[in-house]
Amino acid sequence: MSDDPKIEYLPVVEETALLAIQKVVTGRVRVATQTEVLDHILPAELSSVEVNVMRVPVDRKIEAVPDGVTEGELTIIPVVEERLVVTRELYLREEIHVRRVKQSETVEVPATTRRQTARIERLPALNKDDQDDL
Repeated sequence: MSDDPKIEYLPVVEETALLAIQKVVTGRVRVATQTEVLDHILPAELSSVEVNVMRVPVDRKIEAVPDGVTEGELTIIPVVEERLVVTRELYLREEIHVRRVKQSETVEVPATTRRQTARIERLPALNKDDQDDL
């Protein structure tokens, strides 16, 4: 350093900061689930088809075997026979009428389902001594 009285010196000072992070437990939560079994009665639509068969005597002479016929829900099935006469003739002996009748009914079907619920319980924070044990 010089001995010159006109020169002054200023010391340079620097401050530094340190940041430390500390984990602190402020509270706890306990979650418990419970499964419930629920019984339900579920509606179900059942349908069925009933078939009524009726024989209808005809006994009429025909020239050719008729085809089966379906008219809506009615099906007609021809039944023929050959009869020996001096000549062979075709007779419609009978028809079988088959009618479909739809029926529906609602039934109750028992069913079991499961549902879970959650219970949440808030607990106090642990003491500092207890946190060190974790």
